[in-house]
Amino acid sequence: MNTDNTLQAFLDYLQYERRYSRHTWENYQRDLLHFQRWLSEQGESTSLNEVSEFTVRQWVSHLRRSGMKSRSLQRKLSSLRSYYQYQIKHKVLTLNPATDVRAPKDNKPLPKTLDIEQVTQLLNMQGDDFITVRDKAIIELFYSSGLRLAELAGLQLTDIDLDAALVTVRGKGNKTRILPLGSEAVAALREWLIHRALVNRRSADDLFLSIQGRAISHRNIQLRINYWQKKQGVTQSIHPHKLRHSFASHLLQSSGDLRAVQELLGHSSISSTQVYTHLDYQHLASVYDKAHPRAKKK
Repeated sequence: MNTDNTLQAFLDYLQYERRYSRHTWENYQRDLLHFQRWLSEQGESTSLNEVSEFTVRQWVSHLRRSGMKSRSLQRKLSSLRSYYQYQIKHKVLTLNPATDVRAPKDNKPLPKTLDIEQVTQLLNMQGDDFITVRDKAIIELFYSSGLRLAELAGLQLTDIDLDAALVTVRGKGNKTRILPLGSEAVAALREWLIHRALVNRRSADDLFLSIQGRAISHRNIQLRINYWQKKQGVTQSIHPHKLRHSFASHLLQSSGDLRAVQELLGHSSISSTQVYTHLDYQHLASVYDKAHPRAKKK
């Protein structure tokens, strides 16, 4: 049986026995013909039944280098595995060369951060009313200590020690960590506690309250940050996690201590923190390109 016949037999099997939809059937056909064309371009035999695992890996590497996403690669490999399983079932082949080949995972997009000038612009908040003072304390705390939204919203009065400049945080998995507070955050929190004492409190324990005296919601925190981003003229959108990313990136740029940043963020694995080394590299590369006399384009 030649290659075209074995391929056609498999496609007929999908169409008439498995009764796959036209869309699914065309995907299989497209994937397998694409592989066959690639074999031809490499000067290889176009017989799908003479392929080694090494050849399949080469094909996957070629597709990856050409920019194909992991999900598309997974589908193509699935088509190939199904074809070879069919051949094994019909005793044409004894081994499936695609069984142990996996599509590389897509790189996670780097988290977007604010630069230090944008953070300064955001935090240059003017006003001594209840809302402004509270919001400034919230944003200062996000940036000072790199808290998650749920961590900040869940803070109690007893979690902060302004004299020691420390905050106790309950993170993921109910793990507790004690974090330092920057001087600006301490000052903003002291001011907030004065205003907080004047409100008719319906929640005696929560650190941050609405003007009605209730614990402030996650949604309200996000909306207030959006408000200040626009009011302060910061063009980049801001959300709580971007402030956390900015905290981590700026701290790593200054200290170079990845383990310390891991502890402060509450990451259980260093791999979660290593994404910030890529951000730091981008920063260093940018500085190099702008400053090094041999890097500037003429």
